[in-house]
Amino acid sequence: MSIFNKIRPQFWETGSNVGPGKSLFNYRRIWRIAIAVLAVVALVPLCVMAVIDYNVTRNSLESESLLRTARTTSNTRRTVAFFLQERQQALDFLAMHQGLEALRDCENLGRVLDSLKSSFGGFVDIGIINDQGLQIAYIGPYDLIGRNYRDQEWFSNTMGQGDYISGVFLGFRDEPHLVIARKIVDEKSGKSFILRATLDTEQFNSILWSLDLPKGGDAFIVDREGVLQTPSRLHGSLLTQVSLAVPGYSEKTSVEQIVDKDGTDLTVGYVYIRGTPFIVMVVKKTRELMSLLQTIRMELMWLMAVSIAIILLVIVWVATYMVNKIYIADQTRAQALHRMEHTNRMASIGRLAAGVAHEINNPLAIINEKAGLINDLFEFKEEYVHDERLLNNIKSIIDSVQRCGKITKRLLSFARHIDIDMDAIKFKELAEEVIDFLRKEAEYRSISITMDIPENLPEFISDRGKLQQIFLNLVNNAFQAMNDGGNLAISATPSDKDSLVFTVRDDGCGIPAEDKKRIFDPFFSTKKRTGGTGLGLSITYGLVQELGGSMSVESEVGVGTEFIITMPLKAPEKA
Repeated sequence: MSIFNKIRPQFWETGSNVGPGKSLFNYRRIWRIAIAVLAVVALVPLCVMAVIDYNVTRNSLESESLLRTARTTSNTRRTVAFFLQERQQALDFLAMHQGLEALRDCENLGRVLDSLKSSFGGFVDIGIINDQGLQIAYIGPYDLIGRNYRDQEWFSNTMGQGDYISGVFLGFRDEPHLVIARKIVDEKSGKSFILRATLDTEQFNSILWSLDLPKGGDAFIVDREGVLQTPSRLHGSLLTQVSLAVPGYSEKTSVEQIVDKDGTDLTVGYVYIRGTPFIVMVVKKTRELMSLLQTIRMELMWLMAVSIAIILLVIVWVATYMVNKIYIADQTRAQALHRMEHTNRMASIGRLAAGVAHEINNPLAIINEKAGLINDLFEFKEEYVHDERLLNNIKSIIDSVQRCGKITKRLLSFARHIDIDMDAIKFKELAEEVIDFLRKEAEYRSISITMDIPENLPEFISDRGKLQQIFLNLVNNAFQAMNDGGNLAISATPSDKDSLVFTVRDDGCGIPAEDKKRIFDPFFSTKKRTGGTGLGLSITYGLVQELGGSMSVESEVGVGTEFIITMPLKAPEKA
């Protein structure tokens, strides 16, 4: 037996096309509608809340990712700007406290460079250029004294703006470096000069390398032409063109989401460093930033799946339980109503049978009396004594009257037994009374009736009228299931000291296995096309239970059917 058959509710096999008001008894349809309505009411709000929660979480993560990127970019800009500003201010301090004459002393300038290297680091050389562009003092690895920078752009920019910061370049040193320069006015002479220093990029680069970026993140500096001023992990090497588009000018930190050439979604934070050619860029893979969203989404999906499964299980259980209760209540009410209807119908039939029997008995008594008188007259007259044909006709009339008398007695007996009457019953007599009602049909259809009922079978206390109905229904059903020439067998045996077992067996068409569990349900019939109402066996089953007995069926398609009834020897008090 499958698991479904074990847990299948009672209403599952109920047909949707039985009885009046078909839709009212389509329990499977009611069950499906109940599940659908409950599922919509329970699951739609859950799904809506899950979608809202997911969108809020996603928006929060996106906002947090953009804010974190903007914060990282802004902090990096401040660090780089402070790095450059610190060294510019160091040059201002030297010019203010040393003066032009002291700084022109190469020995003193060497001590100043050593102090800058030990204090700040990153300084390679330092020199002084007069207002004519001539290098008048220099300390460093190269011989640059006397070199003229008058025609170079950085010189004119410094003299005009007061300070200058170059981009990273190789120059004749063939090493990446950058230059910072400050215009100084000597207080004693009133002359202008430029204090110029060269910085290596090691500390410059370390600012970006020290950033704590997620996997796939990158931070670098480009100039306004898109040339990398620091190495990039993913977007090019030093002094090469960056693989990304140069963002538009913005003094404030900005964050954009773009798509790389290879189709990768990127979150790019950038900011221009004022007074320099540098643009700080922080690039992160959007997928990595939103990796937490993937985890949240999986957890949410699992939570949704488990919640939906639990809700559906509860809904199915509740719907099944409630529809099953409705089905049982409907079945109980239907059985009571139809048993009452059947009882009233049988009572009406009994009263009709009693009236018919009494009405027939009166003329039968007159016919019998007159026929007897005629027979006596013919026997006393010599001319009729030897007329056998005439005497046989009179005898035939008398025999027919007696036969009609027996039939009316059975009708009267049947009418009396409609009312509740607990009495001692001999089953053999009761079975013969039932068979007498159908004997003519059995003879007409050549149906053989066999009764195996022991003479010493004990009497039992029960309601004769209800027992007649029970066995009359079973024999009628057997006749309908058999073809002409069939065989019907009625038997009785003592089961134990407290009960008897009666069987009604036929060799008819049999009952399919899938219908055997439903044959006692009201309105269920295997003979709908031939006029079956589905109430006969239901009422019979109810009558057996009322009398304190039990009823079962054994059947095989094409072989026949056997109904087994177990009845107590003493009727229960409630009966």
